[in-house]
Amino acid sequence: MNDLVVHLARFASDLRAAGMRVAIGDEVDALEALLRVDISDRAEVRWALGCALKIRRQDADAFDALFAQKWLGRGGDPKTPAQPPSATHGPGRAGRALAFLSAATASVEPAAQEAETGQPGSSREALFRKKPFDRCDQRDLLAMEPLLFRLAQKLATRRSRRLKPTRGPGRTDLRRSLRRCLATGGELVMLARRARPIETPKLVFLCDTSGSMEMHTRFLLAFARALLRVAKGTEVFAFNTELTRITAHLAAGEQEQALARLARAVPDWSGGTRIGECLAAFASRHLRELVDGRTVVIVLSDGLDRGDPELLAGALRHIQARARRLIWLNPLLSDPRYEPTARGMAAALAFVDRLAPAHDLASLERLISDLTV
Repeated sequence: MNDLVVHLARFASDLRAAGMRVAIGDEVDALEALLRVDISDRAEVRWALGCALKIRRQDADAFDALFAQKWLGRGGDPKTPAQPPSATHGPGRAGRALAFLSAATASVEPAAQEAETGQPGSSREALFRKKPFDRCDQRDLLAMEPLLFRLAQKLATRRSRRLKPTRGPGRTDLRRSLRRCLATGGELVMLARRARPIETPKLVFLCDTSGSMEMHTRFLLAFARALLRVAKGTEVFAFNTELTRITAHLAAGEQEQALARLARAVPDWSGGTRIGECLAAFASRHLRELVDGRTVVIVLSDGLDRGDPELLAGALRHIQARARRLIWLNPLLSDPRYEPTARGMAAALAFVDRLAPAHDLASLERLISDLTV
């Protein structure tokens, strides 16, 4: 039974990595379905999984390919029924299930989550969501890319908190409906309605690329890169001892190549940092051009500044006055013992609308609600 749970969890993780919407609850339904069908009949297993995992019509071909490759462990036809395997693992349906899965599970690489947690059935996505960025390597960054893109898509398709007039379905707007009556002699011909539109905010990232921030910055830059694909108004700057606009560098090419290009293009990458001077340079050169009442400005830094804290406070005052919201992401907040007493961080607190952690994917997910209009 444990083998079945593990194999199903790995298969669901592969489906999510391919962009399919498979929830943990769907996995539970799939396990229930598998225990009610003939596990040795591949066609029956395929249909049970497709229904329980709620595979959409547009994902059917990709699902079939992954079913053949990952579930069956080979590139064969997933609809061809197999001969029932010998029940060497025990009698009945449970024995046939374990026999059928033994060959398939042998060809699947051990899941990363089992190596770290020792718990069968843990989702790789769930593991990545809580794995600290400073414990990740380049392979983890590449593996997280689809998750970061899905997170960016969630922001791009999130509905605004504000109601706006619409011609389609929505809430009845009594005031506008009554005003329309004036044009029709008091007769209510059509109700006016309001709905919450999809409004992707304008975003400006200011990313600290000093040595103490290197791993965290790489992951936020990967998130910013994903946002560039769905929110065209996103702008990204890197700073340490100088401020550099990196939007164009980040947008082109593969992720690994883009980050390598940035390391060459940004002066003093992984060196020291002068946060106040760099944010003051942004305020004087780019604030009027890039920031307005719809813009969310996000600063990623641990606040360990070598410069003048008064200069930092003045720059943030100007940015906050013009932006819709100013958010400071500090990965050190993941430690419950941390207090923002460093000179730079202490000077910033009065001008930041929200101070939040940014040490793993889960913390970036919580950020989404603060980025919507």
